[in-house]
Amino acid sequence: MRIAVIGSGNVGGTLGRRWATLGHDVVFGVRDPKRGAAAVKGGAGEGALPDRARVATHAQAVRGDDGWRADVVLVATPWPAVASALSELGPGALDGVVLLDATNPLGPGLRLESGPDGASGAEQVQALAPTAWVVKAFNTTGFDNMRDPVYEGRASVMFYAGDDAAARQVATSWRPTSASTPSMRVPSRARASSSTWRCSGSRSPWVSAGRRVMGGASRFG
Repeated sequence: MRIAVIGSGNVGGTLGRRWATLGHDVVFGVRDPKRGAAAVKGGAGEGALPDRARVATHAQAVRGDDGWRADVVLVATPWPAVASALSELGPGALDGVVLLDATNPLGPGLRLESGPDGASGAEQVQALAPTAWVVKAFNTTGFDNMRDPVYEGRASVMFYAGDDAAARQVATSWRPTSASTPSMRVPSRARASSSTWRCSGSRSPWVSAGRRVMGGASRFG
């Protein structure tokens, strides 16, 4: 599969590096591609990228001049940068694409930034990318859990939410997994009625769920 990662910080860098290590083709969208692997966090010592990963501009990570087209796009930028990062992709870049939204709508002082009429972060991302299939995922646990998601032989939990069943299935299949760790399981689905923030009990305390969408809790590892 071909994955574009927009946002090469701890979350995007960790997930993208691991996906590439597992055999997927990954392009990191970065501000300055000339920096190469140095522009991508998340590695051991943040060194060289895996063989199947490379860097490009945000737009080229999704649709390249060489014919590259991403099957799935992960947006993992800080919340204040989401709008500008998505706008840089260009018209039609996300048409029909599954957009995994790993952001949390937090402003200064960890203030929750709801949109018009209390729109959740995922709804705000959907408004910015109306032709994409948005699934909220990978925003409920820390990047260190994504790098090593197994505790005493049990996989960590990943919450996800989206309004399209096929897109949700993509989200559950893109966990950072390997043959040596437990497979993802989907124990339940539930309709979220409002933006929800709670302590997850993991290393990263903030949990967000989208509004008026179907979701669930999956094991990933």
